[in-house]
Amino acid sequence: MIYSLVFVLFLVGLYGLLTKRNTMKIVISVIIMECAVNLFLVVLGWREGGAAPIVEPGGVAGGYVDPIPQALVLTSIVIGLGVIALMVALSLRLYERYGTFDIGRIRRLRG
Repeated sequence: MIYSLVFVLFLVGLYGLLTKRNTMKIVISVIIMECAVNLFLVVLGWREGGAAPIVEPGGVAGGYVDPIPQALVLTSIVIGLGVIALMVALSLRLYERYGTFDIGRIRRLRG
């Protein structure tokens, strides 16, 4: 069930990315898609009744939550923050230069 909700969230972001003409709406769509991917990675590592992966000497290993997807999500958040900051900066520069966020109008103004 949760996988389908994550997939729907990703599709909402993809729809916005493909159909919107405003650069800020495109940036927001990319943020939504990034959140969906991060949620998917966290859900992959989740286990019902799981515990922290700390094994005592002589203990039996089993029923632990996988920490690798969580580490990947932390890395993804940091990289995504940099990418989003770059997209917002480029979008603002386009607005300063052309006076609009509309991609179609920017193409027409280019000449």
